[in-house]
Amino acid sequence: MLQYLKKYKKECVLAPLFKMFEALLDLLVPLVVASIIDRGIGGGSAGHIWRMCGLLVALALVGLAAAVVAQFFAAKAATGFAADVRHALFARLTALSFPDVDRVGVPAMMTRMTSDVNQAQTGVNMALRLLLRSPFVVLGAMVMAFTIDARCALIFVAVIAALSLVVYAIMAANIPMMAGVQRQLEAVLAATRENLAGARVIRAFGREDAEFEAFRAKNRELTHRQRRAGHVSALLNPVTYVLINAAVIVLVRQGAIQVNDGALTTGAVVALYNYLSQILVELVKFASLTITINKAWASWKRIEDALALEPSIADPGSMAEAPDPAAPAVRFSHVDLTYPGAASPALRDVDFAAWPGQTVGIIGGTGAGKSSVAGLIPRFYEATGGEVLVQGVSVRCWPRQALRRQVGVVPQKASLFKGTVRDNLRWGRDDATDADLLAAAEAAQATDVLAAKGGLDGEITQNGGNLSGGQKQRLTIARALVRRPPILILDDSASALDMATDARLRRAIANLDYRPTTFIISQRCASVMAADFILVLDDGRVVGQGKHADLLESCPVYREIYESQFGTAQ
Repeated sequence: MLQYLKKYKKECVLAPLFKMFEALLDLLVPLVVASIIDRGIGGGSAGHIWRMCGLLVALALVGLAAAVVAQFFAAKAATGFAADVRHALFARLTALSFPDVDRVGVPAMMTRMTSDVNQAQTGVNMALRLLLRSPFVVLGAMVMAFTIDARCALIFVAVIAALSLVVYAIMAANIPMMAGVQRQLEAVLAATRENLAGARVIRAFGREDAEFEAFRAKNRELTHRQRRAGHVSALLNPVTYVLINAAVIVLVRQGAIQVNDGALTTGAVVALYNYLSQILVELVKFASLTITINKAWASWKRIEDALALEPSIADPGSMAEAPDPAAPAVRFSHVDLTYPGAASPALRDVDFAAWPGQTVGIIGGTGAGKSSVAGLIPRFYEATGGEVLVQGVSVRCWPRQALRRQVGVVPQKASLFKGTVRDNLRWGRDDATDADLLAAAEAAQATDVLAAKGGLDGEITQNGGNLSGGQKQRLTIARALVRRPPILILDDSASALDMATDARLRRAIANLDYRPTTFIISQRCASVMAADFILVLDDGRVVGQGKHADLLESCPVYREIYESQFGTAQ
């Protein structure tokens, strides 16, 4: 945590200093009140009373100014700290590879970026203002009590020791509970996200009641955990008040005896009582601070865990060897892939070569491994066996950004971002001109989408919510074409298009003014029939490889797919 507060060293010093200065002024107040009682009222001096009242007002105003300055510095440090932590978290989480994201989960990432950072920010703010002030007042009040009367001050020592033990015990029990609350909050957020994203499916299957009950069970568990943690933390105030009021009773009795004996003045007893009251107020504040810090500490541990994550796919940073233009654009050499936690491999002994400018069709049933092949080329996932090479160089040796500049990927699920059409298409290339964008849109058969949305300045809502599935797919294809990548991967990216639009799209890509090595992944035979060669996958294995006509003769799996779509092969 300290490394994110380094930029705010001045604020982290000045905030508690001004707060302790305010506390020092508070510690003078009981002495002023004692003087009013003993010298002003007891001595019958109205002038002394007015002077001391003026001093009280001055102490209050100066203390208020010190408190405001302390709050300013604490808020500046806390908000800056939170902003830096968010930047660090965002950089860390976005650097994670696909397997890491799958393992950690999006709801957990969102909780750490929002709720956990907010809790940590609140904890830093409160700690800078009160973590030193409250102990300073408590110890200061005890010292001041000793200057008045040592015998009565022993009561302060006993009550402070007892309260310290209570606070420590409650903190030790409460911190693990707060961590459990945050974990359960993640489960509630995950359920909320899943239900909102799948609202149409839930309604289509009439599962509203079942999903509501499942959500209510998770929410009930969250409430239960919050109540348990709250019950423990709520013990602080009553236990504190019981101990302090017991000390007040003992102090008043002891003070009364000494006043009666002439060993103490009435003002001194009132001052001791005021110091005990100050201890009560500060310990109540400290109890509240303890609860806040418990929550902040539990959140910070979770943030630390996220910041400690290392991408499972390392970036080499620089290339040890130069790409070979004469080598295949993509080469799979006996590649295996097993996803983390999977019971069986997704790919087994996949071996093929795609040369520059070739179009490769990849077809197979659901779960055959088609998208897994696509994910290995830009190194979204790491092959667990064999080697994937781009231009003769292993993808493990390519710097991540350099490799992905070579590859344009259009994923199965079209994803767009809030902004204009132009903003989204320029994700492909920042310096693309409007002419480049329009040409890419024309090739992607998306000119009617631009016309419907008002051209390149048309607005797109979050995740393309104001577009149909086919419109989103065509814009994501246009975005990839803007980059003019040497390798283009269309991962079932025309599934929402009608057959005629799909055919026009494939012709347009084949007639581009440059020839990328194109991978067309599809479950439609019509989409891959014209490819230079076709890979047929079944259960992660290549069961056929060749041209359409040859595969109809030699590959039963391909022939079965073809006949299921077109009838008996001719």
